[in-house]
Parts: sequence; structure tokens; C-alpha cells
Amino acid sequence: MKLSSRMSKIKPSATMAMAARAKILKAEGTDIISFGLGEPDFPTAPVAADAGITAIRAGETRYTPPAGTDGLKDAIIQKLKQDNGLEFQKKEIIVSCGAKHTLYNIAQVLFEEGDEVIIPAPYWVTYPDQVRLAGATPVIVETEEANGFLMTPTQLKAAITPRTQGVLFNSPSNPTGAIYGKKDYEAFSDLLLSSDITIISDEIYEKFLYDGASHFSIAALDPALKQKTIVVNGISKTYSMTGWRIGYAAGSAEIVQAMTTLQSQSTSNPTSISQSAAVAALNHGADFISEMVAAFSERRTLMVALLNEIEGVSCTAPPGSFYLFPNVKALIGKEHAHGTIKNTLDLASFLLEEGGVTTIPGEAFGAPGYLRLSFASSKPVLSAGMEKIKKAISMLS
Repeated sequence: MKLSSRMSKIKPSATMAMAARAKILKAEGTDIISFGLGEPDFPTAPVAADAGITAIRAGETRYTPPAGTDGLKDAIIQKLKQDNGLEFQKKEIIVSCGAKHTLYNIAQVLFEEGDEVIIPAPYWVTYPDQVRLAGATPVIVETEEANGFLMTPTQLKAAITPRTQGVLFNSPSNPTGAIYGKKDYEAFSDLLLSSDITIISDEIYEKFLYDGASHFSIAALDPALKQKTIVVNGISKTYSMTGWRIGYAAGSAEIVQAMTTLQSQSTSNPTSISQSAAVAALNHGADFISEMVAAFSERRTLMVALLNEIEGVSCTAPPGSFYLFPNVKALIGKEHAHGTIKNTLDLASFLLEEGGVTTIPGEAFGAPGYLRLSFASSKPVLSAGMEKIKKAISMLS
């Protein structure tokens, strides 16, 4: 059986691969603590769960329009207006099976062979592969920890070529928690407005903010920038609804129509029940968000402090998301009973096999020398996991 050539351009998600190995070790009896997957440990927002149950009992289990129900589009439009100061019409909104699916659709309808898409690193593991699946080339811009892992206007200008068709911003960022503020976007505006480039703004972590940080959408900066921007968001993180699979995009009617056509011939509509639950979450889930983010803020403080107690590890507190991205470059070259830590791939494997803790190596995000750890777990779990990491690292010499 011959596989298509496009499959040679991508690789399995590093987060999923690490989770799979952890599952095997767990089945063999190893006590595993996971700091790997990006999934809140809170139950789904009750208002959304109740709405989902009600939808099932009311028989809302049929096909819906491919781009989503009018009720959910109305809720999304209201959310974007209230939270982000953005005005959209229903024809400019599409609902998909999670934000990952939304981003895949965008890449498929906008990019093709010969195109380039600018992606700042560290990046979410899926971005480059989705660009490659569309036949285009990801152009990686390496940011610096000293600059808060933010791409600079100088870097963006240097990355733009006649083949550039898109640039992707993720704020707050996965994996670093970095945030592009209004002033950051203002510094990019002239360059973006003078270029024929589509802006993709992934804002899935917009509610996970700490120490007074705020979220600003680049689409709200200028009406002309809004015309060039596709805003991507979803309910998975904000309402602890990762398994419900609802994401959405807001952008030009032409692009949204193309995405709708593609979706109608691939997945068809998002799950009807999940859409009903999403309406309730968007309209009535504010208190749930506040409760979860308050808990995450405490966890962030705890985990940063514990990481910085470990020799060879340094970690700054991120302003957003629910990930830490500690610098572990001082551990590269250390030895253990079974070999040498040559990179963070080796370090993550060592921490899993010897320490019983899952982390994600920085190589997966285009940033060797770092690890990504999620703090979306209870404080007792975080403390226990950090003790395991500290013990494992103490074995290195």
C-alpha cells in the first residue's frame, strides 16, 4: 500500500506521542504525573454541561448547517463585540470541530505550493505541519527569551518575501505564555498594511491572564487590519471543554465561505450537541472562567517557585496561558546511568522514564533548550510532580 507524499512532510504531535508513552508506562504500573497535555483539569463548565444534556433530551441530535447554527454564531458575534471590540456578521463566522480544525481549514483554503507562511518560534507544534500539509513552506522566526519570546518588527520585515502569504500570531502563546499587546501590534501595523499578507490571530488562551496582563486582538487595532485578519478562538480551554470539539473563526466573508465549502466536504457540521453547550458557555460562563483562572494563577506561582529551586533550571512567570517554558540549557551534556542528555528530547525522555513525569521537549516547539510544562493540575499534583523532577535531575552529573 502506497501512502501519499504529503504524509512524509509531517510527523505525529510531540504532545500526543509523549502522552502515549506515558500511558504505556502507567499500564505497566509506573506512577506517572503528566505536565504534558494542554487540558484544564476542571470539569466542563456546569452551565455548558447542563445545556448539552438538555440538547440531547430535546432531540437536538441532527445535522446542522456546515458552518454552525445561527444560535452559536449569534453568541460568538456577541462575545467578539463584548470582549474584543470587534463587529462581525454571521456570514463572517464559521464554527468547526475545535480550533485545530479551524486552523487546518484556514491553511487549506489560503495556502498552496510556492507560498510561505511566517511563524514565530517557539510555536505550537501543529502550526508548521498544517502549513506543510497545504503544500506551503513555514518560515520560522526565532524569538529570544530576553525579549519575552516576541517577534520584533525587524524580524518580521526580514522574513517577508514576495512569496509570503500569511503570518501567524498566537497570543497568549503556547508554549511560552507570551502576549502581544496593543503597542506591539502598532509596531507591526505599517509593515502588515503595506504587504499583501493574511494575518491569522490564534487567541484560544485569551482568558488565561495573570498579574494584571490584558488581551488585545490585532483585528481591533485598525479597520484595515481587521480586513486582513482571521481571528481564531474556541471553547476548549476557556470552559474546560476540550472533548466537545468546538472552535471558530471570524474573518472576511470570502474566506469563511471557502472554509465552509471545504468543511461541507470533509467533516460536515460540528456536533449539534456541542454547539448547544457552546452557546450556554459563551453566554453564561463568565463566573466559571474567573474561578478557574484564579486557581491557575496560584498554581503558576507555586510551580515557578519550585522550578527555580532546581539547580540548572530557570523559569520566568508567563503573563498568559497555562504553560511554563523553563530554560534547561544548563542540563544539556549532563550524564546519567544510561547515557548523556544531548538535548531536551533526551531530557524529556529521562524525566519520563526515570522520574515518572511527562514534559514536552522544546524541539517540538522550535526551541531547543527548553521544556514545556502545563500547570493545569491541582497544587498537590504539581508539588508531587515537581518533587519527582527535582529528584530525577539530582541524579544527573
